[in-house]
Parts: sequence; structure tokens; C-alpha cells
Amino acid sequence: MWPSMLCSLRVCSKIIFGTSRTSVHSSLLKRRLTQTVKVLACCVHGKDSAIKHLLGVNEETTSSDHLCQHPPAVSYNQAEHDSLLIHRPDQPANAKILRIAIIGSPNAGKSTLSNQLLGRKVFPVSKKVHTTRCQAQGVITEGETQLVLLDTPGMVTTSKVKRHNLEKSLLHDPWQSMKSADLVLVLLDVSDHWTRSSLNFEVLKCLSQFQNIPSILVLNKVDLIKQKGILLDLTNQLTEGTVNSKKALIKSLPRASQGQHAKSNMASSHLSQIQDETCITESHQVTTAPIAESNQDIQDLKGKKGWPHFQDVFMLSAVNGDEVQTLKRYLLSLAKPGEWEYHSDVVTSQSPQEICNNIIREKLLEYLPQEVPYNVTQVTDLWEEGPGGELVILQTLLVQKENHAKLLIGAGGQMIKRIALEAGQDLMNVFLCEVRVRLSVKVKK
Repeated sequence: MWPSMLCSLRVCSKIIFGTSRTSVHSSLLKRRLTQTVKVLACCVHGKDSAIKHLLGVNEETTSSDHLCQHPPAVSYNQAEHDSLLIHRPDQPANAKILRIAIIGSPNAGKSTLSNQLLGRKVFPVSKKVHTTRCQAQGVITEGETQLVLLDTPGMVTTSKVKRHNLEKSLLHDPWQSMKSADLVLVLLDVSDHWTRSSLNFEVLKCLSQFQNIPSILVLNKVDLIKQKGILLDLTNQLTEGTVNSKKALIKSLPRASQGQHAKSNMASSHLSQIQDETCITESHQVTTAPIAESNQDIQDLKGKKGWPHFQDVFMLSAVNGDEVQTLKRYLLSLAKPGEWEYHSDVVTSQSPQEICNNIIREKLLEYLPQEVPYNVTQVTDLWEEGPGGELVILQTLLVQKENHAKLLIGAGGQMIKRIALEAGQDLMNVFLCEVRVRLSVKVKK
């Protein structure tokens, strides 16, 4: 059955590929058919096929029951992309929507979590801070529900922006996201021993100013914590012992018991599950007075470490994908009746070239030392479809100094080749087509 279906699809694809490319609709149909061929090929060749890695399909999503949930490709054609963004959403009669602002300190894992929730890497990720430099939106559409993820830069102070010569958008974008959000997701890196015991002051200011918006706390990188009892203490501290207006005095288990639980299970992903591993000595409804927005009360926030208004707490590992689906199901359940913002084929509001620039910059941040990657200017010289249907991208990287150029090129050109190769692989996963990236380096005059 499968070979005959693939044969039919190949015949159809030849017919469509031969049509005029002046129509955005026919070009989009061509791309959709190509994706279908690739997904069917993945099914034919099995879950361990190399094409599975190109598609980004994991073992759970290769069954026929889940193929329809696989996120669509991002079109590398700017006209197609713009057409989808302005196209009237193809929403059902009982449409639901939830807009989620993801905020936190720099390098907390916001973009990694967004990519995992989306099922496709469209946001840049690196170990260096300020990889995300401006607000971007990701879109998840499942059934009647649409989630809009507002991925924001890490929250920083005005002094840091001036000291490190950062874009002013790093100051304003997180606050702008809050204005259109239905839910605030506060992400905290529990592996950072220096910052995990308290919420970022800028995050607290944001939560204080927008108390009318429900918020949840997500503890990230819990896989790096060996003693899981630490997570219970952190939860108590970061929530001030109050979640969903209920007071819960949480006591950690004895060390021997903690060790037994750590061996059998990772930390529970949801606070209601955490209670099975703790001693709740008191649980009752409480009322917490809202924090005023006066200058005096903003000053009082400096003495606070936690926030007593979170509706829920989750624990996960964004990079491994552990418990991300649990969070996703929770977010889908919170969606309320309302009109969709995007067509169901939209995955991100970013343009194809913005995605490309961000992914190349991610590689620069990953492989170049200190301040070098922050001073590279990217210029796209060519963006076109090759004779075999592949996307060809030529980009020039402008640096300030000769020694920076040598670092970027590497011995025998190995560094620049590696960056181009890895960026091309990531873009293949975004656009679901062959991508050839060629990079050149020049010193600014």
C-alpha cells in the first residue's frame, strides 16, 4: 500500500512542480505535497530512518495517530510566508486561544522550552546570554485550540543594557509581551546555584505590575539536580508557600527517602504530584493582599524572593524534553473561547531570513569567544531556490578586526565550514527542504 501511495504522490508532485511559480497558492501546495511525501517516507522506512531526524519526528510521533499533530514547515519563500500571516485564520466554529508570555532571567531556557513546545526549532539557543534579542512569536495549533508563545529576551536592568551596549528592545519587549498575554510563564534555571533561590527582581516587578494576569512557575533544568529534595525547598521559597491561593507548608523528606525517590523517579512535574513526596502540615485557603504599584512598594520588592500568586508550579528539563508534554497539555486546557490570531499553517511570526540570521548567530555565539560574536554583522547576498529545489543562502559576515576574522575562519577554514554546515542542518528542520549555506568573512572598513 505504502509504495503505491508514494508512487502516486511522486506523479502528482511532478505535475505540480511543473506549473507556473507565479502563484503563491500553487507554490504552497507544492510544498505541502513535498512534506507529505517526506512524512510517508518516514513511515515506510521506519522510526530509525535518517529522514526522521530531518523532520524532527521523535518515536512517539511516528505513529499514524500523531502525524497530523506534527508542526508544518516554515515557508522559505517570503511571499508565501507573508500570505499566511495576513491570511484569515482557518479557525473552527468552537475556536479557543491562549497567549502565553514566557519571561525569566537571561539563559533560563526560554527559547529551548518554546522550541520543545512547538516541536520545531525556530528560536536560537546557545549557552551565552542574550541569544534572543527581540520578541518573537511561536504558534501551536492543535484541534480547536491555538497557543501563541511570546518568546521574550531575558529580563535585564537599564544599567546592564548601557554597560554591555545591548539593544533597548531587551528592556521593553518583555513588558510589551505582558500587555497582550492571557498567562505569564515564569521560567527559572534551578541549576544556577547563585540565582535559583529567588526570582529575578525585574520578573518580580513585571508580576507586580500585571497581577491581573494569571501566572505559573516553571522550574527548568531539574535533571541537573541530584538531590531532588532541593526542588521542594525552592518551590516553598519561590512561591512563599502559597500556590493557587492555598497555603501549604512543605517539609522535605528525610535524606534517605529523597535518595530512594531520586533513583526511581525524576522530580514530579506538577505541584499536585509534589505533594505526594512531601509532608503537608497545613493546607487552607488564604487571601493575599495585592502588591500596590507605588514607588515605595516597588522598593519593597527588593526584599522579596518569591511570589505568592502563582496558580501552578511545574518541574521539567526543556533541553531533554522531560515533562514538556505535561506542560503543553496543561496550557491547552487553559485556552478560552476566542478567535485565532494565525492560520493553522503558521509556526512563527518571524520571517524566513530572520530565522536564518538567528540560527547563524546562534552558531557564532556557540563557537566564538567572549565579545566577538556580538560584534558580527550579517549581510545576506543571495537567497534563492536552486535547480534541484534546494534553498541556497549566501551570507557575508562582517567583523571589526583582522584577528576576529581569523578566529571566525579557523585553521584551514574549518570553523566557518562547521558553522555553515550546522546552520544548514538546523534550517533543513525548519523549512523541510535541502538547504545549502555558504558563508564568507570580511573585515569592516
